[in-house]
Amino acid sequence: MNFWNELRQQNRPILLSAPLDGVSDLAFCKICLDGGADVVYTEMTSASDLYHESKQLITYLKLFKGVHRVGIQLYGKDPEHFTKAASIAESLGFDEININFGCPAKGVVSGGGGVMLMKDLDNVYKIIENTIKGTKLPVSIKIRAGIEKNSITALDLLKKIKNLPVSCVIIHGRTYEQLFSGEINYNLIKECKNFIDNNFIQSKELNGIFPIVIVNGGIIDKTTAEKALNLTNSDGVMIGMGSYGKPFIFNELKGFKNNDLKKYILNHAKYLFESKPKKAHLDFRKHLLWYLKNNENFISLRNEIIKIENIEDIKEILKKI
Repeated sequence: MNFWNELRQQNRPILLSAPLDGVSDLAFCKICLDGGADVVYTEMTSASDLYHESKQLITYLKLFKGVHRVGIQLYGKDPEHFTKAASIAESLGFDEININFGCPAKGVVSGGGGVMLMKDLDNVYKIIENTIKGTKLPVSIKIRAGIEKNSITALDLLKKIKNLPVSCVIIHGRTYEQLFSGEINYNLIKECKNFIDNNFIQSKELNGIFPIVIVNGGIIDKTTAEKALNLTNSDGVMIGMGSYGKPFIFNELKGFKNNDLKKYILNHAKYLFESKPKKAHLDFRKHLLWYLKNNENFISLRNEIIKIENIEDIKEILKKI
């Protein structure tokens, strides 16, 4: 059964953790699942690297095996690479495949990937079609409002792919021009939701129901989440930077208020030291800065945080908060 059906039947907004470059490793995915996320995503993964069977990449992705409700996000511009990449992703045990058509990072767009693909809707179609050919897993897409104001929009893209059986459409409500700041175009997302509900193919994988629509961008707490849902009629939200130092934000949106910060910090550290023993201390420094940024002793603790070497150092810091 397509797990999106199960999520839709929960009778509450679906909560997704965004694929975050340099952040969404195994440890972060696991702590966000602990914190109530329904689905989490890997960092962007090159479809071409999977196609060429990069040993380093496959070794890394094998770490996720056995952890569920994890989607792998693929990016690239060569449709032929996505069929094999999807097949390999399925063999590695992922639950879902997401295709990135919204990333604005220079390293991605300079190669014609990410949001730049919205300029070539024929290629977008081929990439999605080829991905679906390569796997039995549900396939979703992540897109932006558009490239720039008055250019090709998310709605144009959706009109192009309406006969493809995607399971979920995630829409970041800003254009490439806006990057990660500025006003969210909730009206466009609502238009997209209405179009999907009335025009998309009724997917057998979703038991004849139209794709799920997720709103993304600027969601940092319950207030911004409720605003985004109310203004777009979306089925759920995807949270990115709003989960930095607050992986329990998903539980907060579900109404759970007793989130033990110290417990989350120590569990996150444990996951990271288990999966990345050689560089965990370096990676966790930024996380600990995010976790404690609002603590009244943050300024005095900062120098200690950026020098942590092990879990014992973290425990010593936690005694002071």
